[in-house]
Amino acid sequence: MIKETKVNSRKLHMVVLCIIFVVLSACTNSIKENENKVKEKKDENKTTVQDENRIIPTTVAVAHILDALNLDAVAIPTTIYDLPKRYEGLPEVGSPMSPDMEIVKSLNPTEVFSVTTLEADLKKTFDEVGINASYVNLQSIDSMKAAILEIGEKYKRTEEAMKLVTELEGKITAISMKAELNESPKVLILLGIPGSYLVATENSYIGDLVRLAGGQNVMSGQEPEYLPSNTEFLQQSNPDIIIRLAHGLPEQVVEMFNEEFTTNDIWKHFDAVKNGRVYDLDEPLFGTTATLAVPQALEELINIMYP
Repeated sequence: MIKETKVNSRKLHMVVLCIIFVVLSACTNSIKENENKVKEKKDENKTTVQDENRIIPTTVAVAHILDALNLDAVAIPTTIYDLPKRYEGLPEVGSPMSPDMEIVKSLNPTEVFSVTTLEADLKKTFDEVGINASYVNLQSIDSMKAAILEIGEKYKRTEEAMKLVTELEGKITAISMKAELNESPKVLILLGIPGSYLVATENSYIGDLVRLAGGQNVMSGQEPEYLPSNTEFLQQSNPDIIIRLAHGLPEQVVEMFNEEFTTNDIWKHFDAVKNGRVYDLDEPLFGTTATLAVPQALEELINIMYP
């Protein structure tokens, strides 16, 4: 009788264990199903965002930002510079400074991105054709980081935006530390465009780069990004380094600078010219607006300033 009871007890124990195993398996499967559903929902949300939005970046810098945030576009700017492979084969809408409004409008965009430095020139034209363009602030590195986070939030790319900004900050900090070991030089920055040139202040993007590289801009304390050149005043500031930034047509601008520095005797009295500390910087690495290539640009600038 006792043996029979022990056998029955053992059988009952086995049955209970089987029931527990079945219940646990069901719970595990349910959890996995829920996890898969959550993942599918996230992917579905991202796909929906892509499908619902028809974005047009009209500048190269903005196109690279959108690509880094894993966002599609329906058109690209016309440019000689490289664009992300994601956008290969898309229709072109013209240059950043003069987009073809007819093409832009025909693509039925939900958002058209330009940059704040072109807003004064383009806003009226966009408004006339009924396009409410967005102007991304890339006038400094901090403003670019803020713009990345803003776009990421709007298009459900918050994680991608945070990761991108964090990576940029880490690289910039590491590179900037190299400049801290050197004495801060006085720097004059000239922005050349075909036929003329301006002086860049610390409020310009290139001025921001020079600041991060440890340089003292001789035009500090000025509000505008760029000012007309006054060579007599500039000579009095006597910069250690002169940086010439070619914008638009690089070869033509460099030739213009060379002629100016050769024919205008005042430049011969600058210490930077006497000491051979005049450097030409080209696009796209050194443009008038910030780009995702900031770390590379900063590193090259530091190598120039502290040879």
